[in-house]
Amino acid sequence: MRTSVTLGVEEEYVLLDADTGLAVPRAAEVRAAARYEPVLRRDEVDNELLQALVEVATPVCTGLDEVTAHLARFRQALAAATHETGCRLAATGAAPLPAPADMPVTRNRRYQEMRADAGQLVDEQLIAGMHVHVGVPDRAAGAAALARVRPWLPVLIALAANSPYWQGGDTGYASWRTVVFGRWPVSGPPPFTADAAGYDDRVRALLATGVIPDRHQLYWHARLSEDYPTLEVRAADVQLDLDAAVTLAGLARALVATALRQARRGVRPATPPPGVLDAASWHAARHGLTGTLVDPREGTPVPAADAVSALLQHLTPALTDLGDADRVTGGVHRILDLGTGAARQRAAFASSGTEGLLDLIAPAPETPEG
Repeated sequence: MRTSVTLGVEEEYVLLDADTGLAVPRAAEVRAAARYEPVLRRDEVDNELLQALVEVATPVCTGLDEVTAHLARFRQALAAATHETGCRLAATGAAPLPAPADMPVTRNRRYQEMRADAGQLVDEQLIAGMHVHVGVPDRAAGAAALARVRPWLPVLIALAANSPYWQGGDTGYASWRTVVFGRWPVSGPPPFTADAAGYDDRVRALLATGVIPDRHQLYWHARLSEDYPTLEVRAADVQLDLDAAVTLAGLARALVATALRQARRGVRPATPPPGVLDAASWHAARHGLTGTLVDPREGTPVPAADAVSALLQHLTPALTDLGDADRVTGGVHRILDLGTGAARQRAAFASSGTEGLLDLIAPAPETPEG
């Protein structure tokens, strides 16, 4: 019998000039052009912090087929809309070439206040992620699941790594986006809290400092949503292709479904010593799948493929119940075989230089057959 656990996916994309490959502030133009795409609704393409970024979000989905259909139409229609405005839609976790000085912030009061408060950090937010909202019965269940999801998030970071280039050079990291986001005052692995009351106490204490103005600036790799009855997994870079995106969405849903099941059965959450998850996350962002990862169960280094295998073993009952076992397992094996987005970006650059890199992360839109 298959379990029903809903999910929704948000994807962010970088807008690059069609000729130079530089990030360009044309979000308003792209959103206007998108209105003429018949498969897009007016409200489905949104702004982000900087005007060189756009975001889409699926509706609530009951399965990965729905996620696939929505993300496919978003990517195809937005690629056409960006082409009309003289730019390219880039599915990469970080803009790879030097950004123009003073990239404009979106005209939104909250964003303008963030720019005034954080300065240079906002200027460097030319990064794009993929967020997966997984439905939970209530806030108590969500907090219990979050406590059990935490140790596995570094493995997701490694699998989803897709941002090796920044400001015209190779950072040496597989996910530079993870490093950039880690500069915010509340970011990185979520803290351990035993229940919803503990989670909300932690949030209230952070808000009381005055350092962050609202709950939306809790930039943990996973958090309880303040707007929906979901646990939001935010660890992934946006993915190069649809198959990888759906695979990561399936993993995130199964991870939360497994955690919900463990909480119902009274399985105690693992509580790594302070700093271990920070180190594991940094290491995953640095190396992706090219070396070792920190074993979520033991806190010791293991080959990356072994950590991924442990994740799949951990998730197999939930994947089976959700009807996703073959699809997600196959997708993970494809990432292991072909490499992460970061590895594929480096291979494209090594083979064909900047032009090859841009063709990989921002392919030209498909031309309809006549």
